[in-house]
Amino acid sequence: MAGTDPARETGVDRTGDTAATGAAAGSASAGFASDAAVTWAGLMLDCPDAKELATFYGTLTGWGVAGADDEGAWAYLTPPGTEIMIGFQRVAGYQPPRWPDQDAPQQFHLDFRVAGLTAAIALAEGLGARQAEFQPGGDRWRVLLDPVGHPFCLCPPAAAG
Repeated sequence: MAGTDPARETGVDRTGDTAATGAAAGSASAGFASDAAVTWAGLMLDCPDAKELATFYGTLTGWGVAGADDEGAWAYLTPPGTEIMIGFQRVAGYQPPRWPDQDAPQQFHLDFRVAGLTAAIALAEGLGARQAEFQPGGDRWRVLLDPVGHPFCLCPPAAAG
C-alpha cells in the first residue's frame, strides 16, 4: 500500500532514535547495526471510511485527526507528546468483527483510561458507539463497539501502586 501508510506520509523516521528504542538500542552493541533497530510506530484499523472513523476516535479522545486524505482511504491520530499513531485504512468490502463471537474475530481491541466511566460512555454513544451486549468486566469497565463495529474498552484509572 505504498503512498497510503500514514507513517510513510508523515516522513516519521525512528531508526536513529536511541532514546525511544530502549532494549533495541542495547542490541546495537550486541552486533546489530543501529539502523536495524525497530520501534513501535502504531497500529492500523481496517474500516469502510478512514476519515470518518478517525474523526470518531479523535473526538472521543480529544486528540483530533492528525492527518487524512480527502477520499477517506487513510487517516491517523497521534496522542499528544508521542510519535505513536493510531491509523485507519479503507478496505473494500469491510466486514466488522462480531465480538465476542469468533466467527469474525476481533483480532485486537483498544483500551482507553477514563476519569469518569459514565461520562465517557455517554460521549462515546453520542459519537455513534454502542455498548456491547456481553460485558465481561461488569461495572468495572465497559466494552463498546465503534461506529463500524470494532470493540474497544473504557476503563477506570489504573490503581495506584
